[in-house]
Amino acid sequence: MINYSCNNTDTKGLAVTYDEYNDYCGSLPATSHVVQWGGSHVWKVGGKVFAVGGWQKLDEPAFSFKTSEGDFYFLKDQPGYRPAPYLASRGMKWIQQHDTSDDSKIDDLKDHLRESHRIVSLGLTKKKQKELGLNQD
Repeated sequence: MINYSCNNTDTKGLAVTYDEYNDYCGSLPATSHVVQWGGSHVWKVGGKVFAVGGWQKLDEPAFSFKTSEGDFYFLKDQPGYRPAPYLASRGMKWIQQHDTSDDSKIDDLKDHLRESHRIVSLGLTKKKQKELGLNQD
């Protein structure tokens, strides 16, 4: 049976906990957090989802994020990654990382979350981006 909840933030012995994930996502600009969809940690920028902590098999943390089309096709077959449940099956380019067992994978997760935040923020209206102080370079 697949467990799609992530109410337990005690993941001793695993590289990234939901608390650490939440701290990192909260450090990105103009973000908001909500717990929904069976206890998943959902992060949004400008009201649009860019990351979901949850929807994993067993009791191990898993983190889903939006990707570019090229990254989706590259990552989906890499060890420790899979198309994100629910989202990828609907044609969306979302990947789930379920292995954060070493420092390089933790750094990769942070890079993917930061890029997902950027991709989603670029999809906001120019007015909303300016209002939130995003992408003003």
